[in-house]
Amino acid sequence: MNKTGLLLFNNEYMELRIAIQGVAGCFHDEAAHEYFKGQDVTTVPCETFPEMMDVLKSDASMLGIMAIENTIAGSLLQNHELLRQSNHIVIGEFRKYISHSLVALPGQTVDDIIEVNSHPMALMQCEQFLSKFPRMKLVETNDTAGSAQMIAQGNLKGHAAVCGKYAGELYGLNVLAEDIQTNKRNFTRFLIIADPATASEFTQGTTPNKASIEFTLPHSQGSLSAVLTIFSFYGMNLTKIQSLPILGREWEYRFYIDLTYNDYTRYRQSVDAVRPLISDFKILGEYEESKQ
Repeated sequence: MNKTGLLLFNNEYMELRIAIQGVAGCFHDEAAHEYFKGQDVTTVPCETFPEMMDVLKSDASMLGIMAIENTIAGSLLQNHELLRQSNHIVIGEFRKYISHSLVALPGQTVDDIIEVNSHPMALMQCEQFLSKFPRMKLVETNDTAGSAQMIAQGNLKGHAAVCGKYAGELYGLNVLAEDIQTNKRNFTRFLIIADPATASEFTQGTTPNKASIEFTLPHSQGSLSAVLTIFSFYGMNLTKIQSLPILGREWEYRFYIDLTYNDYTRYRQSVDAVRPLISDFKILGEYEESKQ
């Protein structure tokens, strides 16, 4: 990667393109620009996460950014599986504060608004604020930023969207109220993913101190406890454990674990030590922990 944000791929400089789920202005779009701040970034909108993974599969020079968990909604289980099934690896993470705003066409005021459009999760997170305005009808849509786009393109007076301030400004809308979510500790953790062929281009100068791994365990007493004991012995700090049932194998689970470490050698030793106890093991990525 050179300082202009272009990727050297197959001896040719290419534009830094990042696949996102959602339209321009969505939180994935905003997170991509914040993570690669100062670089020339073009985001490639995709309607769904599976579509995003298909786009990445077709172009090894492209990166992806994927939400993996939220402090209110919890883990995005589908995305754990999409990552496991793909050939892509995690090269970084970004924790972003999610702040919702109420936005509308220029010249509109709160008193003018009779309908509020947004993703159902965003509407739910802003329920306390919106309840102050009973005349506003809440209408669910597929996307926060998409709601802002719809209002701008349709010149919809009397409509407002709940979305990020970034999206409102992108579509030329005015912010009627900021930070309207009920819970002010609303953060989303995003993963930056890359094709193994290009991953090293984006990790130069970084020092990995975190890993995401997945594995299965035999359906026997104490199997998970034994694995966790080994990680503890080697000084690994487990920051997340997520289990998902394995289809067709009753009462068996696949485990996704995030761990941080100060010593890479000790981390690799811990992995070697647990290998005899686990199956279907895969390192999803080794990367630098987000400082935010």
